[in-house]
Amino acid sequence: MALDPTLRNEIGQIIEPQLVRTLDELGFLAGVEDVDGAVRVTLALPVTGWPNLAVIEASIEAVAPGATVVVRAMNDEEKLGLRNFLRGAMAGDAHAGHGDAAPKFLDKLSKTRVLGISSGKGGVGKSSVTINLAISLAGLGYQVGVLDADVYGFSLPKMLGALTDPIVLGDTVIPTLAHGVRCVSMGYFVPDEQPVIWRGPMLHKAIEQLVTEAWWDEPDFLLIDMPPGTGDVALTLSEVLPRIEMYVVTTPQAAAQRVAQRSAYAARKLKLSVRGVIENMSWFTGDDGTRYEIFGAGGGQRIAEELGVALLGQIPLEIKLRQGGDSGAPVVVTDPQSEVAQAFVALAKAVAAQGPARVYRQELKLV
Repeated sequence: MALDPTLRNEIGQIIEPQLVRTLDELGFLAGVEDVDGAVRVTLALPVTGWPNLAVIEASIEAVAPGATVVVRAMNDEEKLGLRNFLRGAMAGDAHAGHGDAAPKFLDKLSKTRVLGISSGKGGVGKSSVTINLAISLAGLGYQVGVLDADVYGFSLPKMLGALTDPIVLGDTVIPTLAHGVRCVSMGYFVPDEQPVIWRGPMLHKAIEQLVTEAWWDEPDFLLIDMPPGTGDVALTLSEVLPRIEMYVVTTPQAAAQRVAQRSAYAARKLKLSVRGVIENMSWFTGDDGTRYEIFGAGGGQRIAEELGVALLGQIPLEIKLRQGGDSGAPVVVTDPQSEVAQAFVALAKAVAAQGPARVYRQELKLV
């Protein structure tokens, strides 16, 4: 049986879901041949245990029913070619082949909105908000990435429930992909029980590398799970990501409101745009439908009014939210019709509807 001359092209145009490029562009398609009357497709992958291999095989089966798929690891030259392609793609078409250009999403004209999810103190559910908001945005059709910048208290890898770790390709990191969200965290690179004990310069370098050397492509949203407080990470992110939009997570009680307020004022001192307030643990709904305001009421609205921004969402206190974080099964995935999941969807829509923060450019200043 002669091999259909268009078959190789059709297989080469299959989109790899994690890198969102064709097999041909990535150099993943090493060959399509007729072996004893049957089609054999050879894939060259960075690692033989590539996370989306099953998806790629299913796509090949749809194009070439009954084809045999053979997988081999890329050699050093092929890995370098992939690295150079990814770095060029990160920088945009104009820089294709130039692997050291800055990522396109850092450009002031990029479509990417960088959202800093912050709080004045720990324990307000900031990481839970980050993960479920990110997945909700992805569910609305946006391309979404999440960077866990809480280097000392990383928690996103466990909460997201990704089945694989990021893949390191020289100086380029390919994030995990779970529930439509790309994620990079220091938690993927050190044992869970090992503390990170770094001074400021090491912390700055690590954050800068996670931002600029990971394959974020040019997402619609890049969410940054920031550490509590107003320390070194906030300073670093203000330098590396000057367009970052800050969202303050608080709980309803007055004490939390005052602490969250400091976080917002610190952001403004760094000339970062504070876009809104998210109130977590707003109420608990009993079996009888009654709402119990366990942590008081009104804190989120008060801080929003004081800051002159919107209260974008109120997230109810629900045990499924906590369980999802502990088990790596986010509630917006496992129980999308629940009250708390619907609150996250409403929050995602509110954040998206705001549009990007206004960028003031010096060259447009009137004199």
